[in-house]
Amino acid sequence: MSQISQQLIQVRKRIQLAADSAGRDPNLIRLLAVSKTKPLAAIQDAYDAGQRCFGESYAQEACTKIDSLRDQTGYADIEWHFIGPLQSNKSKQVAERFDWVQSIDRDKLIERLSRQRPAQLAPLNICLQINISGESSKSGTSEQEIFRLAQLVNQSERLVLRGLMAIPQHTQDHDILAQQMLRMQALFTRLAQQYPTVDTLSMGMTEDLDLAILHGSTMVRVGTAIFGARDYP
Repeated sequence: MSQISQQLIQVRKRIQLAADSAGRDPNLIRLLAVSKTKPLAAIQDAYDAGQRCFGESYAQEACTKIDSLRDQTGYADIEWHFIGPLQSNKSKQVAERFDWVQSIDRDKLIERLSRQRPAQLAPLNICLQINISGESSKSGTSEQEIFRLAQLVNQSERLVLRGLMAIPQHTQDHDILAQQMLRMQALFTRLAQQYPTVDTLSMGMTEDLDLAILHGSTMVRVGTAIFGARDYP
């Protein structure tokens, strides 16, 4: 068994324990393996261990990986999520290859992705990213803009509104984290009441996934705990 396989087992156990502690069904919490900066071999190891959902943040790197794996036999059922800031000039590449985009925060991206999504593919699943911590260094729209953007996505022919995504503040103060996650949970509940397609609250990473599950996350995005620390160039 590879190291990545072993680490996936540990992450899944952690999700199970967090769900049990929160009184939730662990089967309703999806694990997104964040494979950005990692080689194809790491993705293949995780795939062999049963992982099917992968998250990427850099369009050019991700498209190279996706094209390479789709040229090989046996990887057709991977679900690809784009989770990083998306530049407008990269939107066509993403629209043509990904199944989900979780980092939508402005009108222009909604219009471009809907127009550029190939007709032969299923509509693109969309999560709106909220800058819940209000940090200037983070992408994401404001809480006040969410419902206007949600209406635009819902009206777009080639997009499906699935929910919300956030990266809460990187802090050891659990009170601050809990407050931000509670606000996300409340926004998600309101959005789901308005749009029947909304079923995803993408929140929680390696360090805070347990707290995120306690506060209603339905998808955790885990990279380091699966693949190890990233070596950025």
